[in-house]
Parts: sequence; C-alpha cells; structure tokens
Amino acid sequence: MARLSRNEPYLCLTLAQSRPDGLVAPASSLLRRDFLFSLTFFSMNKTTVIGIIIAIAVLGGIVWTARPNSENNTASVPLSSAGTLKTKEANFDFGQISMAAGKVKHAFKIENTGGGPVTVEKMYTSCMCTEALLVTNGPSTGSGQAKQFGPYGMPGHGFAPKINATINPGEEATVEVVFDPAAHGPAGVGPIERAVYLETPTGTEELRIKAVVKP
Repeated sequence: MARLSRNEPYLCLTLAQSRPDGLVAPASSLLRRDFLFSLTFFSMNKTTVIGIIIAIAVLGGIVWTARPNSENNTASVPLSSAGTLKTKEANFDFGQISMAAGKVKHAFKIENTGGGPVTVEKMYTSCMCTEALLVTNGPSTGSGQAKQFGPYGMPGHGFAPKINATINPGEEATVEVVFDPAAHGPAGVGPIERAVYLETPTGTEELRIKAVVKP
C-alpha cells in the first residue's frame, strides 16, 4: 500500500510493508537489510573462493615438488656397469661356543661381479665384542696384491672412520670376523647375534654371525 507523508513540504510516496505486529516497516529498511544480507553473502562467497584458490595452489606446489626428476633419478640409479658385491653366505652360525675357549672367527668371501669398481667407504660392527678385518685378495686368479683394512669394531660415539677400500671387477675380498664371547662377562651367556656392515655408494652390505655362548 502507499502512505502520504504529511511532515514534508511536498508530497512523498513511501513504500511500506505490513509487519506481524501491525506496524508498518519502511521499504528503505527492508532494502537496507537485503543489501546487508547480500553483502555478507558475497563476502562469505568471496572468502570461500579465495580459500579454494589457495588450497589448489598449495596442492599444485606439492605435486610440482614431488614430480619425477630425470636428472636426480639418473644420478641415483646405479648404472649397469657399476660394481656389485656378491657373497655365497651372508650368515654364519658358530653353534655352541665357550667363554673359556676364547675368541672365535669366521671369514666371509665376497666378490665384485659387476663391470665397475666397488668402494667400501666404511666397515663397522654392531657390538664392541666383535671386530672385522677386510682383506682384498686381488683378482680370482690370485695375481693381485693383498691389502688389509682394519680391524674395525663398533663406532665410538656414532663415528666410523672411512677406509675407502676399492674392490675392482672380478676381484675377491675376505671379511674376517672375530667374536669375543667373554667380552660381556656372565651377562653374555646365551644366544647372541652380531652384524658387520660394509657401506658402499649404492647401499650397505650386511654380514651376520650368531652363536650360543656357554660359560
């Protein structure tokens, strides 16, 4: 409906709408309320859109960072001509041994069967009761000159010295492992397992020994 305003020096037509309490609400108030609601809704939509854009950007960055890199992959994958260490046995069981009989030892044979040299950068053991000695025997024909590296035990305070022992293609080497069953005293009685680690540029080789220690 329409209402004429009597307080103005001129006639003014004001749109109005009935309210539940019987009063009349000016249309300007309704328009202002609708405008504020639209503005709030627009602001919420704008915030949501910005959040979605940021999420897409972050996801895209993660995907871009994790993408395959041909240069890095090429550098990290061993070439077919790289050396390869092989051993016929990676585990040896001494069986039952006696503290009174003293130290026991075993020699693991390893060979480079690849097309390039292998560098043993570090060699160390898992316990102070165990030591390892690396002996390079030269080619399998026996014409090479033997070299010794070690003996080395468990790294002190996490530090293992570098030895950089090279085993050429076709060359054999021996890892002599010595275990002292009396190193831990009475606490060392019972089954034991120890390991020797050889670190190379392509990974870590592991040789293991075990025994049952008697007094």
